[in-house]
Amino acid sequence: MKKALMTWGGWDGHDPEQTTSIFASLMRADGCEVTVTDTLECLTDRDLTQYDLIVPCWTMSEISSDQCAALVTAVKSGVGFGGWHGGAGDAFRQSTPYQFIVGGQWVAHLDNVKDYTVQIIDHDDPITAGLNDFAMHSEQYYMHVDPSNEVLVTTTVECEEAPWANGCVMPVVWKRYCDKGRVFYSSLGHVASDFDVPEAREIQRRGLLWAMR
Repeated sequence: MKKALMTWGGWDGHDPEQTTSIFASLMRADGCEVTVTDTLECLTDRDLTQYDLIVPCWTMSEISSDQCAALVTAVKSGVGFGGWHGGAGDAFRQSTPYQFIVGGQWVAHLDNVKDYTVQIIDHDDPITAGLNDFAMHSEQYYMHVDPSNEVLVTTTVECEEAPWANGCVMPVVWKRYCDKGRVFYSSLGHVASDFDVPEAREIQRRGLLWAMR
């Protein structure tokens, strides 16, 4: 049985407990053994290599050097990493080693919550196969992203706040490797109700399963 460690905390505005609960339940339904905790001490008080996947949800938080080193070492050894929105993509602003794992860092949500379209650009990957473009009413993340990411889903920026960015094709969902570890990230999921959108929820579920060791 695959084992996942999910840890949540940080800014409450991103519904960290609720969003973590959604995917803990889905992974259990997929036959995984899931451990959920609300502390980052889990990164240093246990052997992380016992897990097949680690999922942090910690918007605007701080991670100690020891905790980050433990996470980086585990992922490089083959433990998968998965996350969504600010819980993973804006978790630890001061930790570049962490950001290097994720493959991106949030820098803006232009015009805040609004309607926008999400485009599937890879219809052959198992994470997105069978899915079509879909609409979101949420934050449209603008991110600094690693050029080595394998991008599966994008969105085209249209905003009033920063018109010079209009027309920019921004990665939304990607996968990558960190040495032996698989990494999956989606910028969707500002609040728990965003995952009421079937495509957003299914992409996240498939991505977490793909990232498992």
